[in-house]
Amino acid sequence: MENSPEITPISPLLEVSGLYKSFGIAGRDPIQKEQTVLMDINFSVAKGAFVCFVGPSGCGKSTLFNILAGFESQTAGSVLVNGSESRNGNSKNIFVFQEDGLFPWMTAYENIEIGVKDEPDPEKRRSAVEEYLELVGLEGAGGLFPHELSGGMRRRAEVARALITNPDILFMDEPFAALDFLTRLQMREEMINVHAMFPITILFITHDIDEALQLADQIIVLSERPTTVKADIPVEFPRPRDFTKPGLASLRKKIYFFMGLHAAL
Repeated sequence: MENSPEITPISPLLEVSGLYKSFGIAGRDPIQKEQTVLMDINFSVAKGAFVCFVGPSGCGKSTLFNILAGFESQTAGSVLVNGSESRNGNSKNIFVFQEDGLFPWMTAYENIEIGVKDEPDPEKRRSAVEEYLELVGLEGAGGLFPHELSGGMRRRAEVARALITNPDILFMDEPFAALDFLTRLQMREEMINVHAMFPITILFITHDIDEALQLADQIIVLSERPTTVKADIPVEFPRPRDFTKPGLASLRKKIYFFMGLHAAL
């Protein structure tokens, strides 16, 4: 009888182990010289996953993202990206923030073109920018400046600028928080479509549990400070997701419970 071939386990793209972050406190009791923000954070992320982070305001989600991207150092623990320590920032890690990040003196086209500035062939740059303008629904709007675009259109331009770089990890820090309700719904649908077309790894901070449930393959629930991982939840439901279905409704209640929002159950 032949031996079955060994199956090599797939290594995660991102692996966080025993992560701590403390800050010095100026002018406080000398006995309490540091404040711990992140405490023993552990999780892993598969390549191509869409991961949402939810947690209370001020718990350190943005600090965690800066450490994961290599822009800030941890006090203890490790962050491995493709098995190597994440240090000193990585040009293949791209951020999209809550605030508008477009350069106001550049058109939408010029803002997106920044992502392919190292491409020496102008025709290839033009073709790429036009492709990504169309991808995010901004065809015909490339010549407009940011102040001439709606909030949703500016978000689309920022997403296009991020995607055109072909990032290893796309970090999104509450990117839709400032948008109106209907535009947020539209952007969620567009992010699902974009992720289906370009299965890059997306790490996404949100305070909206329904947003997390609609978008994520994995939801990481963080606690109050000092922040720990309260839950690391796979979301194994096909898209589009129907919140009236028992399984998803039950998971929604579970996340509210972890967030301490018992009144919402």
